[in-house]
Amino acid sequence: MTQVATTAKNNQVGTPQISQSDRFTQAVMKEFVNNAGEIAITNFQKKLIQNYFIKLDMTLKENEVKRLATDEKYRSILEFLWKNVNMQQLALDVVSYSSVGLDPLQDNHINLIPYHNKKTQQFDIGFIIGYEGLKIKAIKYGFEVPDDVIVELVYSNDTFKSHKKNKDNRVESYDFDIVDDFNRGEIIGGFYYHVFHDRPEKNRLKVMTMRDIEKRKPKYASAEFWGGEKDKWEGGKKAGKETIEGWFDEMCEKTIKRAAYNSITIDSEKIDEHLVKIMQLENQALSGGDTTVQQVSAEISNNANKQTLSFEDADVVETKALDPASVKATVPQVKEKQPITIPDESKASVMQPNHNPGGDDQVEMNF
Repeated sequence: MTQVATTAKNNQVGTPQISQSDRFTQAVMKEFVNNAGEIAITNFQKKLIQNYFIKLDMTLKENEVKRLATDEKYRSILEFLWKNVNMQQLALDVVSYSSVGLDPLQDNHINLIPYHNKKTQQFDIGFIIGYEGLKIKAIKYGFEVPDDVIVELVYSNDTFKSHKKNKDNRVESYDFDIVDDFNRGEIIGGFYYHVFHDRPEKNRLKVMTMRDIEKRKPKYASAEFWGGEKDKWEGGKKAGKETIEGWFDEMCEKTIKRAAYNSITIDSEKIDEHLVKIMQLENQALSGGDTTVQQVSAEISNNANKQTLSFEDADVVETKALDPASVKATVPQVKEKQPITIPDESKASVMQPNHNPGGDDQVEMNF
């Protein structure tokens, strides 16, 4: 009888541990409530929140492996671990970006870049919106969104002629012909064309020269993407320079795409608190300080996952952000940040392997 009771006791199921993904989702959903009151969270929004966790978890692991593989002389002291992430700010930012509908697991939507905040000695997360993300934002918040957007690079052997709108020409248009598909020459520029099928008089053509493209090239552009020289490493140590071919054509094309979607005017009547928060983050990055566009761009160069190359999310294109002050009066007041609190039953630490190639160390992750 005693043996049966002991066996039953041993077979009892312990209190289930909440998963890291669910813990993260709970923290972000609390910020939804803190900023917007009691609101209904759709299944799609919950999935997006979990995708932010998955993407950042992958990014942290990849960068920690690279950090440990770097010679100790050049290695960053701060480990790429969840315990070193500014979770308060991350949860607030994920509320805004997921509400817009940007999915970090989809190509060219949005890229998550951890960078060292020297004041807090934590990792803040930079959110770099890709051209597909800009397209989603333009469709959701744009005023007179075009039915189609055409983007093309123009090479020296192509023929191109723009037809601008004037008193004799009601519809802006162009002629473009690829003379030789397999010998197009060098890139000399490109263009984007906003198409309105039922209102062609609103069609808009923007021609960009190579100078226009290159002045949008990030100051700290990565050679893996734009081409050029980079540090050569052998055995974890610097060993001179090497020339990288990169993906210059693709980077030029994505620069024009960014310009095409950034040029769509935002409709003030559609602006909500989430878009204002995104605009504030963009304005903060462009205005300087510890979270500059250049710093985040440099982190992309150092930390981007080179195995799964994403042309769009490789670098930041310095495009002027909208001034939040000009639209602040049109949206509800955003509440101040509130501390993230997790119920007692879900405060248990979750052990997460840190992918240390040299051992079986585990790290603690607390939300």
